[in-house]
Amino acid sequence: MKHPWFTKLAALAAITLLLLFGLGLIDDVVRDRQRYRTLTQHSVASSLAGPQTLMGPMIHSACVESWDVEAGTGAERRRVEQRREFLLTAMPEQLQLRSGAALEERARGLHTVHAYTLQAHITAQWAALTSLQPQATVKGSRMQCGAPILMLAVGDARGIRTAQLVLGEQPLALKPGTFHPTYSRGLHATLPESVRDLADGLAVTLELELVGTERLSIVPLGSRTEVQMESPWPHPSFTGRFLPSEREVRNDGFTARWRLSSLATTAQQDIAQGKPVCETADNPEGYAPPPPAARECADSFSVAFIDPVNPYALSDRATKYGVLFIALTFVAVGLFELMLRLRVHPVQYLLVGSALCSFFLLLVSLSEHLPFSLAYAVAATACVLLLGYYASHMLGSLRRGLPFGAGMALLYGLLYVLLQLEQTALVVGSIALFAVLALVMVLTRRVNWYGLGSPLGGTPAPQKP
Repeated sequence: MKHPWFTKLAALAAITLLLLFGLGLIDDVVRDRQRYRTLTQHSVASSLAGPQTLMGPMIHSACVESWDVEAGTGAERRRVEQRREFLLTAMPEQLQLRSGAALEERARGLHTVHAYTLQAHITAQWAALTSLQPQATVKGSRMQCGAPILMLAVGDARGIRTAQLVLGEQPLALKPGTFHPTYSRGLHATLPESVRDLADGLAVTLELELVGTERLSIVPLGSRTEVQMESPWPHPSFTGRFLPSEREVRNDGFTARWRLSSLATTAQQDIAQGKPVCETADNPEGYAPPPPAARECADSFSVAFIDPVNPYALSDRATKYGVLFIALTFVAVGLFELMLRLRVHPVQYLLVGSALCSFFLLLVSLSEHLPFSLAYAVAATACVLLLGYYASHMLGSLRRGLPFGAGMALLYGLLYVLLQLEQTALVVGSIALFAVLALVMVLTRRVNWYGLGSPLGGTPAPQKP
């Protein structure tokens, strides 16, 4: 052949495409396992309780205003009753919530989901309940209102374990449901009719035990809302429309406090208008304006009990570096071949690339049974030993195979560092890639690239010092 290097490069290009196809299949496996994990989360949520939303306490009363109007003419003239149905609501002046959340794992096969048990102490105070006194809109109309109902809405009522309500010093019986047309899941207590005329308002205390999975959201309904939450979970994610005013995240848990005023949130108006409480109220675009759907949701803030070491997310991130792994390894083999005037067959390149691809499959399968760091160490060690052993024969001696194996170990170590980093992964990866490029340029600075057209294994062309 006149140009064996071009033939070799064409073969390597075909091998690279074949390995990329294999990486794509491995990536599909990772995504399938992620989907199974998501299905497990939904399965646990459907059997236990889903993400919870706390809204309230608040007081509402359903009213009907009716009046008579004249209809028809002449002998057919008659009186017809018309009516207007409306809902009166009273939001608390002060709302305080003290809570602790204990976490436990629920498993389905290989997958686990974090469920929490919330122990909440809620205190709500109302000023004069003038908002519960109906106002006629038609002169001479008749007004009928149902009894005032104190309600607490939750996202999934199956999660309510125990609840006790005290009005002043008097315990009140709690019943399921809220009798609210929009927020129907929760519990309620019927208040005496006399509370409408209380000049000093009223105060209630609610003890609640609530079970949920993964996330807890709270609607700041009070004119002044104070929330304090403690949990032994060390990896909280604070989301929603408001971040904590104070927070302390430790290795043994976290403490967070929110202090909100009705001047900073439209939660009272949103709930009075019946807007849903939904995750789209968060702003997923960062500093960009919220999507139109977010403006249709009531204000809320959330705590998500996330797992920072999600093996499938980390395996997916690792697989995305597979192309870079193959490219750098092929460059390393090519440098040995070029600098030492060796002949490495394309099939040997294929076997080396296949060993690299097998690492990612080993990683995702082992991480389902072992901690991710241990699974990574086992998979990387196995591949480094295999590649080092094979390189000793491929490159002709153990003295050449050991540096190749050491380079692979360094490459796997760098990948593990990149997987652990979040904010600085890009800069570390860019610096490492630049360092590799600089090393290649230094090692090949005296190569006569025009002389590479000679047959492989021939005498290299003389180079100037």
